[in-house]
Amino acid sequence: MEIKLIKPTLEYSNDIMEYKKEFLKSGDNMAGCGNLGECSTAEEWINENELRENSKTVPSDKVSSNAYIAVRMADNKIVGMINFRHHINHPILSTWGGHIGYSVRPCERKKGYAKEMLRQVIINCKSCGLEKILVTCNKDNMGSKRTIIANGGLFEKYIEVDGDVIERYWINLQ
Repeated sequence: MEIKLIKPTLEYSNDIMEYKKEFLKSGDNMAGCGNLGECSTAEEWINENELRENSKTVPSDKVSSNAYIAVRMADNKIVGMINFRHHINHPILSTWGGHIGYSVRPCERKKGYAKEMLRQVIINCKSCGLEKILVTCNKDNMGSKRTIIANGGLFEKYIEVDGDVIERYWINLQ
């Protein structure tokens, strides 16, 4: 189950597009994938991610962020994706989006990948000088809730967004 988080590269183009297809087929939310759902090629998505890394090139309605693919070491397969937003000075992110978005490939769920992905990305958050991060999940997403709590998430409150109940958790990084 050993994984590593890496910046998406063209080497993983086919697997990135297979990841997208699997999510579209399942009907699940592609959280933590940025705009992969709208991109027609992996190269387009990788280029978008590079633009979003820098506050000078990020689209005006977004915040700077880093996208990572979670690659299983045993077979070099993408098992998940995670996105770290450098700040949440944005109406959606500060309310319910948070610093982190992530997803695990539907066929790879319930194997501990999300917990390890979040653990690894927290190290990157610390290196950016953040003192705490906001991570959210739907109230009925027990797997995500367990992942957040296992990584030190402290429940703050429930909020309602478009009829969905969202749980807000803070993870202290100090």
